[in-house]
Amino acid sequence: MDFNDIQNAWNNEETNNVVLPNNLEKIQAANTPLDKIRKNLKKEFIYQIFSIIFMGFIPMFYDFPPKMTTLYYLLYSLFVAVCIYYLAKFYFFFKRLSSITLKTKDNLYETYFDIRLNMELYKTFGFALTPFLILYLIGFLYLKFSNAPGFLSNDFTNYQLGALFSIVVFTMLFMGIALEWWVHKFYGKFAREIKKVIDELKEE
Repeated sequence: MDFNDIQNAWNNEETNNVVLPNNLEKIQAANTPLDKIRKNLKKEFIYQIFSIIFMGFIPMFYDFPPKMTTLYYLLYSLFVAVCIYYLAKFYFFFKRLSSITLKTKDNLYETYFDIRLNMELYKTFGFALTPFLILYLIGFLYLKFSNAPGFLSNDFTNYQLGALFSIVVFTMLFMGIALEWWVHKFYGKFAREIKKVIDELKEE
């Protein structure tokens, strides 16, 4: 192989992973929003753990009757199982983010798409908890109003059916809006900063 062949082979090699000094500075600029995502994720993970533990003591705080307590802890066990599944995924996501060093374009792309994927996973987690929230609200209202005259009748009144429908619809809408706002505030706006760096690199 002569010198020209060597030069041609060199020119034909994939150069996507080659990072020029100027590009390296831009890539490393994404570390700031990435650090903020890590920080928010860590705080939220701790808060959620404490929230799950706190919810286990709610029947004691409100002096639930025995049958109500049994039903509550049945739902609570399912609730905890769902939380463990998703929180384990978020924990491994946090570990990946903690070990990432942004030095190449590929690192930046992979990190960005991992963040976007977990943002959608977060929303799924929130919607997975929505049925439990609805049941908790119905149970709490049942406990509060069960002693009212005529509340426990054989048939549901139109008022009770309307109230039940309103609880379901309002809770679903509230969770949808709240999740979109929460994910954007604590993760989405920082993911956009990383996307901005990616777009700047594409323009060069």
